[in-house]
Amino acid sequence: MLEININDVIGVLNSCKPYLIAMACILIAVVIAFIISRKIEKVKKYLVRSQALICGLLAIVLVVNLILVGPMSTLIGLATGSGQVTQETADEAGKTAEEISGEGMVMLKNEGMLPLNNQKNLNLFGWASVNPVYGGAGSGSINDLWPVVSLEDGLKKSGFALNDELHDFYEGYTSQRPKMSESKQAWTLPEPPAELYTDEMMENAREFSDVAVIVISRVGGEGYNDMPKDLSKVAYDSNSDEYEDFPEGHHYLELSQTERNMVDKVCHNFDNVLLIYNSAHAFELGFVDEYPQIKSVIWSPGTGNVGFNALGEILNGTVNPSGRTSDTFVYDLTNTPWWNNSDQLVYDNMKDLATHSIMGTYKIDLEPKFTHYVEGIYVGYKWYETMAAEGVLDYDKTVQYPFGYGLSYTTFEQKMGELSENKNEISLDVTVTNTGDVPGKDVVEVYFNPPYTNGGIEKASANLLAFAKTGVLKSGESETVTISFSKDDLASYDDLGHKSYVLEAGDYVISINKDSHEIIDSAVYTVDTEKTYATESRESDGIPAVNQFESAKGNFEYLSRKDSFANYDEATKAPESLVLEDEYVDGFFNNETFDYTTFIDDSVEMPVTGAHNGLDLADMRGLDYNDAKWEDLLDQMTVQEMSDLTGLAGFQTAAVASVNKAATVDCDGPASINNNFTGTGSIGFPVAVMIASTWNKNLAYDFGESIGKMANEMNVNGWYAPAMNTHRTPFGGRNFEYYSEDGVLAGNIASNAVKGASSRGVYAYIKHFAMYDSNAMMVSIWSNEQSMREIYFKPFEIAVKDGGASAVMEAWSYIGNRWAGGMSELLQTVLRDEWGFKGFVLTDNFANSGWGFMNADLAFNNGVDALLTTYDSGLNRMQDASKPSNVAALRRASKNIMYTVVNSSAYSEGNAKVGMESWKIALIAADVAIIAVMAVVEILVVRKGYARRKNTMHAEESTKGEA
Repeated sequence: MLEININDVIGVLNSCKPYLIAMACILIAVVIAFIISRKIEKVKKYLVRSQALICGLLAIVLVVNLILVGPMSTLIGLATGSGQVTQETADEAGKTAEEISGEGMVMLKNEGMLPLNNQKNLNLFGWASVNPVYGGAGSGSINDLWPVVSLEDGLKKSGFALNDELHDFYEGYTSQRPKMSESKQAWTLPEPPAELYTDEMMENAREFSDVAVIVISRVGGEGYNDMPKDLSKVAYDSNSDEYEDFPEGHHYLELSQTERNMVDKVCHNFDNVLLIYNSAHAFELGFVDEYPQIKSVIWSPGTGNVGFNALGEILNGTVNPSGRTSDTFVYDLTNTPWWNNSDQLVYDNMKDLATHSIMGTYKIDLEPKFTHYVEGIYVGYKWYETMAAEGVLDYDKTVQYPFGYGLSYTTFEQKMGELSENKNEISLDVTVTNTGDVPGKDVVEVYFNPPYTNGGIEKASANLLAFAKTGVLKSGESETVTISFSKDDLASYDDLGHKSYVLEAGDYVISINKDSHEIIDSAVYTVDTEKTYATESRESDGIPAVNQFESAKGNFEYLSRKDSFANYDEATKAPESLVLEDEYVDGFFNNETFDYTTFIDDSVEMPVTGAHNGLDLADMRGLDYNDAKWEDLLDQMTVQEMSDLTGLAGFQTAAVASVNKAATVDCDGPASINNNFTGTGSIGFPVAVMIASTWNKNLAYDFGESIGKMANEMNVNGWYAPAMNTHRTPFGGRNFEYYSEDGVLAGNIASNAVKGASSRGVYAYIKHFAMYDSNAMMVSIWSNEQSMREIYFKPFEIAVKDGGASAVMEAWSYIGNRWAGGMSELLQTVLRDEWGFKGFVLTDNFANSGWGFMNADLAFNNGVDALLTTYDSGLNRMQDASKPSNVAALRRASKNIMYTVVNSSAYSEGNAKVGMESWKIALIAADVAIIAVMAVVEILVVRKGYARRKNTMHAEESTKGEA
């Protein structure tokens, strides 16, 4: 199970300080009462001390109540939730997960070795064979509540016998993978040095089987660093004292020296070698070409709980692989346009704006940093295909496995029909025929190559336009797939000239491809007249998309196709200066330098609050977002209720008494759904890269629907996923939970996952919007608007327009010199006005006072509606909630939250649980019982005191009588 963030615990304790101080004062007062009463007569002493104790206890009970219904209220509400996944539903999810793995593993090479029809004994080499990667670290990791099928288990289940001696050898070397967490990245790769493989061990292996399977893995995670591009600069424990695993300058996505030595030894002893690369990050697999013994290669990203069952089925031929790469595999990752501009560099002149936070026992110093997206739109395959088209790249020596590439045990023929046009829609039929001997699925990939003018709008020569996957086709069987797309999809964004989308006149080559590089067939679609979208919007937009982010372009040269990328060296060099220009320094602020009156507008009238209009939130279900009833409902809310709803939205949305809004629960986990407060969770699915590599929209929908069904059983309404930023580089720590280097593939897969979850009433928070393509807290991303809109916004745009997403998690990153959550251009103009988004926007984790750069005033006035925090930390509240414009912002945000919630599973028939939470009812009952007991104690104490006083008086009178 994922761990509760220690920051939350620390934050709650900090918010309880005034109450704890009050308790200490009460205890001191009781002690003082005891001390003062030492010298008074016994009866009075008894009464004073007993009353002090009773009053002290009642006061402490009162303070505890204030803590429980105050700063601890949200956490207790979450921790007292109920619901868990049934075994039946988990089994159904497991079948879907296994199907995703069967279609998401990609066969990159096969020289007749697979399937292993006649060989059931396998030698597994590589420490990762007994410690494979199932997911990633952080919120994307799978929980430990459900059984995990190991790589070895999956092979055994498919009828393979494994060499136990090798298993014991690796287990004996070290039994577990170094722990990777949000606060600590662990890069060490345990791998036995080659000299530890004895001659006897290798001879026994050859006798056991003539097939060797090598497993290589890499794991990434959420945290504060991406995968290292130079292992000499991070903590790494080498496997030998004789050599370094990674000499200076060597990176994490190439073989370590120990791994290289192991591959040498295995290939020296075996002629039939299968390589399994187990990671979500594109790797330098060029060594495969150096060893003719490596006859087959399978790419297996993180498999989740049961995905390795599919590996065995692929190897024995039960499943015919149909996956396609979601990223490009190149021979040399250092020879890429982003290599010199992928690090997060610290500004020399911005250190006074650093912020400081605590993550558990670690102090986190966040200094303003930056990354330049110098390559513009030339990301992933778009770069390699365009360079090849310009004739300045030896493609075969540069690209090993193209984007969209994958092999099968059978062969297919695709025939392209004619293009047809109906208004703004273009369609074509593609007939796919299985020309091989065994059943299988094929992928139809449609690309376009737009007309390019030298020095004009930047355009890549290959752009994925649409895709589809066939069903299982038997030998000789055919299926016709219809592909449709909007003519607007052919437009390019011109951020320099028209400052809008432009569909230039000319010939657009529409092709069906085997992958991004190999064209099967093509047709030409001709645009006779140029069309600009500066005043007339694209058909899918609410308003024209025009420049909004010129301030984020920065002052550096971008890579250009002009004269066949003549400026490559100049554009792609490392930054020469670490100084932020004065024009951007003035607009850069954190919570200490932010002016909290910036967005106060005295012309705004105070909204109505506290009205009695007799409406419940349930009455709004199914109503249009602009229905007038919403205003009447919002009039009923108080400012405090709006502040609570928007400012305490971590893993839940709060109940609102005035409108009978039910509390809802949100949970994290892009590959599963985990409630860290109740300790419940779902089975883990394969990572996003595996899902994208299926190129199967239906499977993506099934994944989302399965998540939704399990969420229903867990009484969870919101899902912090899917994560859908871009694989700008393979080194992004969170690439495993992002889909692809391509926005069209990522967007369509995510869109269907969102629709699947929505079919069960669960709202999915598409994240992290936007430009959070690496672990980039308080990192300024400088990019031109064309690449933002064509590359980095694209998955989100598709998920909103096609998927109907109604929740968004914005990013920690800065776009230019401003936090993404403080940009109305992003969250209002683009997201809502252009794309038509209706729903609410949540921050990423807001803990520790917004990490020093997020605050409620900035967020709520720029399109954020909710803050991901479970306790008060000061800056999660408007600094002056008496101002009408601030109340209006809270009101708008409250509406957005409630619009999403009322149309979710929380308000499905019979689901809305309004009224007081059960734990609060129990608290009241406990308070009544305590008061009753204390009342009885008080009566007994008083009676006893009265009796003592009476006895004392009698004794005194007796003494006087005797005298």
